[in-house]
Amino acid sequence: MSRRSETDVSALIGPYPFRDVPHPDPDVLVRVLDREGIAFAWVGHLPTAFHRDPAAGNDQLYRALEPHRQRLRPAPAVRPDWPDWQRELRRATDEGAAAIRTWPRHWGLDAGHGALQELAMACSAQRLPLVLTVRFEDSRQRHALDVAGDLDAATIRGIARAGTGVKVVVVAASRALIEEVHWGLTAEERALTWYDTSWLWGPPEDDFAHLLRTIGADRLLYGTGWPLRLAQVTRANLALLPDELRSVKLADAGSW
Repeated sequence: MSRRSETDVSALIGPYPFRDVPHPDPDVLVRVLDREGIAFAWVGHLPTAFHRDPAAGNDQLYRALEPHRQRLRPAPAVRPDWPDWQRELRRATDEGAAAIRTWPRHWGLDAGHGALQELAMACSAQRLPLVLTVRFEDSRQRHALDVAGDLDAATIRGIARAGTGVKVVVVAASRALIEEVHWGLTAEERALTWYDTSWLWGPPEDDFAHLLRTIGADRLLYGTGWPLRLAQVTRANLALLPDELRSVKLADAGSW
């Protein structure tokens, strides 16, 4: 398959604590991108969401991606309520990070926590998008020890409304959550908020087509959610779009 220009904004590497994930390695991810015709990926480190201090996980991420930097760009984690978190942000900038990930639910940061706004402002100053992950798995599949829960719309809107100018990328959101966030923002806030496609259903629900018609393709970014989601989902949903939507072009984070 010929390589297109899309950038996958929701890929991860590393093991998952609650079930086996086959081959969550960067060299396998590169092959997945080739198979799907995807040019680049923003890559986070899955285990780091479950660490109190993300520094060691970021170390592993940078080392693992080093042989693949032409295709795989790091999206390290920053915990803004942790001592000297600014050091991790500076390191991300030095490492050429594509974006910053933070995990509010896993780290106990709710909608009103000022540290999230501080991180958003710092990311904006460095021109780094801030990636917020709604979930890893459906609640029906979730292990009893995985108690973090889904990221809520109030926390996402709180960051988007803070006036920091940061680009917010929400990944693994359903149609319902996307609509709850999007229609609760002003036009200026919506223009700085995007959603990936990894958790959107195609036929028969047609949530993907519905969102293309309502919020617009310019608010949606290509995302696979690999290795916890099937990387083919977005490509299949694009192929199954109604004829009048076949020519739409998703937003491309690679152009930022």
